[in-house]
This record gives sequence, structure tokens and C-alpha cells, in this order.
Amino acid sequence: MTIPITRRRFAALAGAAALAGPARAQDSASLITRAIPSSGERLPAVGLGTAEVFESDDAATRASAVAILDTLATNGGRLIDTASTYGDAESVIGAAVASAGTRDKFFIATKLEASDRAELKRSLARLKVDKVDLLQLHNVSRSRQSLAQFKQWKAQGVCRYIGITSTFHRDFPAVEAVLARETPDFVQIDYSIDNREAEKRILPLAAEVKAGVLTALPFGRARLFRAVRGKEIPAWARPFAGSWAQFFLKYLLGDERVTAVIPGTSNPAHMADNLGAMRGPLPDAEQRRRMVAFIEGL
Repeated sequence: MTIPITRRRFAALAGAAALAGPARAQDSASLITRAIPSSGERLPAVGLGTAEVFESDDAATRASAVAILDTLATNGGRLIDTASTYGDAESVIGAAVASAGTRDKFFIATKLEASDRAELKRSLARLKVDKVDLLQLHNVSRSRQSLAQFKQWKAQGVCRYIGITSTFHRDFPAVEAVLARETPDFVQIDYSIDNREAEKRILPLAAEVKAGVLTALPFGRARLFRAVRGKEIPAWARPFAGSWAQFFLKYLLGDERVTAVIPGTSNPAHMADNLGAMRGPLPDAEQRRRMVAFIEGL
């Protein structure tokens, strides 16, 4: 039986777990991966978000980024999501990847605020790369926004995939319009067990146009951890969730339309815990309904 642990207890035990788990971490066959709909390329289902956690370019942040990326790669993760507007996050990530010589280990996604060549050039320079895996138009807010320039950059080999993003529900009509008309490879939205508007609107349309789905803010800006503070994982969830982080992430991954979740963290123990959601069984439809009822009953 999996012993229920909180995220805090997991962090305390992380050193011992690291000693016991390298072989398991390297067992890529047991990882949950999802196919990118437009290509069939498979992507590990848990990645890393960088908003807020890597925005300061200082020695401590750079050291944290090196440790986080090592944990990500060691435990089978690949996806790193950043943006031109996340402070110095692109520079911090770029330096960490370049210093380790690990560019080929990662699927790097970044975001631009507009179809701006100067902004693109700056992002590539900060990331220390000549191309990225995914280039996204950030915070879509107008229904007539075009991805023509992004498609051109893709054709030129500047990126392998293009996408759009929004974490503002008021802009979902614009997201729906651009998603339907421009049919990007990815759409990134905020989605968590207590914030499920995307299930009704964005996920069905993404499936229809064959767009991968990345979910930002899967912990609701730590709101979910506050809700379960001091509580143990219910016994019926222990077969698939070894921590609250995995409970929350596996709810999202229980929907096959979700390509990857991208929680942000600067703590290697939390990164390893998050990546644990890529292993073991996922909740079925009935279990997901029970998970929602549990959280709503707190």
C-alpha cells in the first residue's frame, strides 16, 4: 500500500528517495506519455512551468534551475515552458541548459506577446538556441488574432510546433475563435481540479482541431495545497496517488485530451514528486468524479 504523504513530508524524505530510485527513474517504458495530435510525437506528460520561480537572474536562481532541470531529465521529463515576459526566466533556463550541454534532452517551449521578430530574436538569444520546439502566442485576447507569422517561422524551422495560450476565462471566446480558425499544434490554458471551465469549452474544441493541450496552474496557484493542508489522501485514492501533488496532477492526466501538465517549482523534491504523476495508474471516470466531490466537500 502506498503511504499517504503530504508535499512537505515528501520534501523531507526526498534525499532517501533519491538514493533508492535511480533505476526506476530511468525506466522510460513505465512513463505516461501522450502523442502530440498534429505529429504523433510522444511527450512525457509532466513538465516544468517557469513563471515566477525563475524570474530573477541571480546565482541562487541559476543554481536552482540547474538542479531542477537535472531532476526533470533524470526522472523522464522533457518539457520546459517559459515566456519572453517571465522576467529573466528565459535567460536562467538558457544558461542552465547550455552549461550542462543538455539541449537535446528537453522540449523547450516559449511564448511571444506578438508576431514580433525582435521579440523572437531576443527570446532565442536568451535561451541560447537557434530554434525552439514550441513557439506560442501568449495571452490571446482578440478573436481575429492571426498565427500567419508563427506559421511562417515554423516553415522556416525556427520552431517545430506553434500554439496559443490564455489563463483568463474572459478571453476564452477569443481563444476558441483563434483555435478553430488557425488550428495551432497546441493550446495552453489554466486547468485544475477546482477550475474546470476548460473541460467544457477548450478541451472539446482542441480535440476537434487536433491540438495538444498544456495545462498551466494545475495547483491553482497553491490554492489546492492550502485546501488539503493537514489532511491525508483518502484511502480510495492511494492506489494511484502517492502525494497531494500527484492527486491533483493525475486528475488532469485522467483526461486523455490533456497532453501535458506544467506545474512550476524551484524545489527539486517537488519536481520529483510532480514527475511521479507520470507513473502508475490514472484515475478512471468514476474516480475522477469522486476526486471532484472530495475537493468540493472540503
